[in-house]
Amino acid sequence: MADLDDVREGKDFGLDKPVEVKPFPLRGANALDWGMQDRMARIFQEKSGNTVMLAFDHGYFQGPATGLERLDLTIRPLVPYTDVLMCTRGGLRATMPADSRKPVVLRCSGGMSVLTELSNELVAVDIEDAVRLNASAITTNVYVGAEYEHKSLANLVKLIDTGNRYGVPTMAVTGVGKDMVRDARYFGLSTRICAELGAHIIKTYFVEEGFEKVAAGCPVPIVIAGGKKLPEMDALTMAYKAIDQGASGVDMGRNIFQSDSPVGMIKAVRAVVHDGEKPEKAIEIYKAEKAKELA
Repeated sequence: MADLDDVREGKDFGLDKPVEVKPFPLRGANALDWGMQDRMARIFQEKSGNTVMLAFDHGYFQGPATGLERLDLTIRPLVPYTDVLMCTRGGLRATMPADSRKPVVLRCSGGMSVLTELSNELVAVDIEDAVRLNASAITTNVYVGAEYEHKSLANLVKLIDTGNRYGVPTMAVTGVGKDMVRDARYFGLSTRICAELGAHIIKTYFVEEGFEKVAAGCPVPIVIAGGKKLPEMDALTMAYKAIDQGASGVDMGRNIFQSDSPVGMIKAVRAVVHDGEKPEKAIEIYKAEKAKELA
């Protein structure tokens, strides 16, 4: 029983100070529950409001993809330099140290390979396992315009509904239907559909013409996919343009782990995303790290 003898009358109620109401700084997240906001704040850094995700989930449909034959050798050295790990539960449990303290965006779709129709996925991870892994967000692909568009949207809705029950945000990854053009009209459509269905983060591709309209028309944060391996300067330029035009971060894989200096590249990407460095200056960070590795 509490010690009733030491109950004191309160006296400092701060009557001359209004209660502070601080808006949550992330786009579209102000009305989310505390647990959701906490997880989103782990993903998007306070310094810039942006994020650098390291994607290495490619093996779930590609197998031992080039550059990811050994996750422990390829990805583990990059963990200190990323904000977020974007991966499968198998890859996470088997190869990533739990004491890295990095938030995880957990790949929850699967059920097909590069040999089959990529849009024909299923939800492959139960929400309770995502919670056991302390995931900061869960994710699936959405293929607007593809043969199995309806199924991929149903997978997204399932993740959103179950994630909401447990306070875990959902990231929608917009795929590309075979007959769809990679332009602002398509990505504006797919990102808006995912946001309207309740996704909390959208991962999509950068387009040279009209990306600022894609970002403006999406009420939740957008992070851009790195896509196929580009020359380092091109990848940094793409990241800079995306951030400048409204993206809230990047989710890069091949443009980092397939680089001839992965540590140098991820440091350069961080300079662009968090410090606003222009590509011409960020590339010097990459070159300096590469030279150090060769010395």
